[in-house]
Amino acid sequence: MNQISRRVQLVDGVAKVTGALRFTADLHVEDLLHGAIVFSPRPHAHVRKVYADAALAVKGVHAVFWHANTPACHYNSSIWFSGQDALADEQMFPSAVRHVGDRVAAVVADTEEIARRAARLITVEYEDLPAILAPEAALLHAGSVTLADGSPTFLNPVAEEGFTHGDPEAGFAASDLVVETCISTPRSHHCAVEPHACIAMPEPDGRMLLLSPCQSVFAVQAVVAQALGIPAERLRVIKTPIGGSFGGKAEPILDPLCAFFAMKLGRPVTIRYDRHETFTATRTRSSVTGHIRVGLSADGRILARETETLVDIGAYCTGGNYLPGSMLQRLVRLYDIPAERYQGRAVYTNTVPAGAFRGYGSPQIHTMAELTLDIAARRLRMDPVELRLKNLVGPGAIDPRQGLDLGNARGRECLVQGAEAFGWQVRRQAGAGAGRWRRGVGVACATHINGCYPGFHEETTATLRLLPDGRAELVCALHDLGCGSDTSLAQIAGHMLGLRASDIAIVPADTDTCPYDLGTRASRMTYICGEAIRRAGAALAAAIRAEASLELNAAPCELQLEAGIVRRRDGVELMLSELATRLIARGASLPSATETYRATANPGSYAAHFAEVEVDTLTGRVRVTDYLAAHDIGRAINPMLVEGQIHGGIQIGIGYALYEDVAIDRTTGVMRGDSLGRYTLANAPEMPPMRIVLVEDGEPTGPFGAKAVGEISTVPVAAAVVNAVNNALGTELTDLPLLPERILAALD
Repeated sequence: MNQISRRVQLVDGVAKVTGALRFTADLHVEDLLHGAIVFSPRPHAHVRKVYADAALAVKGVHAVFWHANTPACHYNSSIWFSGQDALADEQMFPSAVRHVGDRVAAVVADTEEIARRAARLITVEYEDLPAILAPEAALLHAGSVTLADGSPTFLNPVAEEGFTHGDPEAGFAASDLVVETCISTPRSHHCAVEPHACIAMPEPDGRMLLLSPCQSVFAVQAVVAQALGIPAERLRVIKTPIGGSFGGKAEPILDPLCAFFAMKLGRPVTIRYDRHETFTATRTRSSVTGHIRVGLSADGRILARETETLVDIGAYCTGGNYLPGSMLQRLVRLYDIPAERYQGRAVYTNTVPAGAFRGYGSPQIHTMAELTLDIAARRLRMDPVELRLKNLVGPGAIDPRQGLDLGNARGRECLVQGAEAFGWQVRRQAGAGAGRWRRGVGVACATHINGCYPGFHEETTATLRLLPDGRAELVCALHDLGCGSDTSLAQIAGHMLGLRASDIAIVPADTDTCPYDLGTRASRMTYICGEAIRRAGAALAAAIRAEASLELNAAPCELQLEAGIVRRRDGVELMLSELATRLIARGASLPSATETYRATANPGSYAAHFAEVEVDTLTGRVRVTDYLAAHDIGRAINPMLVEGQIHGGIQIGIGYALYEDVAIDRTTGVMRGDSLGRYTLANAPEMPPMRIVLVEDGEPTGPFGAKAVGEISTVPVAAAVVNAVNNALGTELTDLPLLPERILAALD
């Protein structure tokens, strides 16, 4: 039964739209206690004293926790596995808070209403410390990031990455044009519909069970164990359904607290953040300032490029120390540039920590590079599409940093097919027009990774087994973030077994039942987990044919699996449910298969995006009026879900370009965009018509030729939109988001 390249509906779609699917905050747990957090109003201060008597006097309050009565273990919330070497600088409740919204204390009570009311009664004595609120100032606060004993100093830079390829100076000397730009990208927030939540439950065997809407159950287990100073084996983590993440739930924020409170009180505990708390006390996308110098020949060939980035990672390291290297990795995979120099630095500031957000540095670095290329094209009087075509990598190109084969890279096809479908030449030649309303078109290209190879543990294990009713059960550490990955992966399994996707019963990720996996990150689910599932499906299909051959008196190679049936060449058939019944009747085990897939490649996914905008020169308002995205997908397992991912990526990217900024005040450290009422998103009225072009030339190392789309769909959007605005106005705007006041200032 063919399940590949089909528009199969979400396997949990009916449950979602009918409200039958229960998210973490919906779960009913007996004897559940509720926690509420007291947050710091100061960007940097010692917590001298916590006055909790008034809160403890409230009926229904069970405990108040702060740094004096909780573990002082340092941990890093972004680790993937126990024992990972990472800068550990967080604590559950630090004695010195490091940003507005840092955790000071917590109340645990019978109800959330009681806990929040009691939390408001706690008073705190602070001693203010100097606050660093700008990344440029952070560079002056320099020194080693740890002391000899490994404790954090919070000095800068937290991380530094340098890279040189070829001879940049010779490249610049040979260039006919050298362009320099300074570009800044903002702090943006994930704005998932579901705020952060967690439940911890003591188990009869003395272990702690965590129910977490997470991106990796094993990461939660590792982080909580490090934060509490206990063995990971004492923790069991089960992934609950997620109401959106986009990277915001890659790090366990509440899990260490819930686990410790439940351990101390001997009862289940939950904490649920409200929207304001999710903004100010979880994670954001990091802001980045970049300087790029690019040298080109008169015919548009890029001869040299020099890039410098400064990444504001906020108050704690989390995974921010990887960002300079991550941005470099993405930067050098897109264009064939003979000479490249890069320096990236990540620094602490006394602001909300940054974390993963759909691309992990890719939107920032591609925005910088693609805006610079458009400015260069204008100064060369060259079409931006033509300039990019001269420089894009092709199939079999080698990543100059890691030496990896970039696979069947089809960025050129995306650019050519996208430009034709968009009507690029006609629209470009039409011009911006005159008067108040100006029209412009913009283009941007991007690449992204497919997994973490050759990094840590880039492998996964999948088990498929036949069920008594003829369906199949899939056990693998899968973490569907709401994007439909469970459906695509069920399609792969179903295709191999002659079943529908809905016939695959997916067991929720559970540290007790699933082999280790990195989780949903780095655009790896379809490419890595999908290949493991494909192999397990092939193995189970062979096992089923072997068992059925005895029942049907035929060689296994003569049997075909289709529509839940094993069929002989002459048409004689046996339902899988009947096969299972016969095996059970004679005491035999039902067929199963387990396969571990270890990655051997990390090809690039590629994209070219095209935007048309209309700019009101009186108000500075921008409206995106048309959009087309062309993606090198290898092969779309489910074209409907691929298109949905791209639509969502475009929405995030338009917001990134025009509206979104949490806007942390550089005097007080207070976040101004701290709620959906104060933070502007691209909502339905702001969204343009969207068209999708899928380039499906196949990736030999991917399952059925598939490659990733989840993160890359956001990566080029902001650059395409900003380039369109600059085309409409004849400007060189490079500071995002393009707020109306910035546009009016440029026009003036």
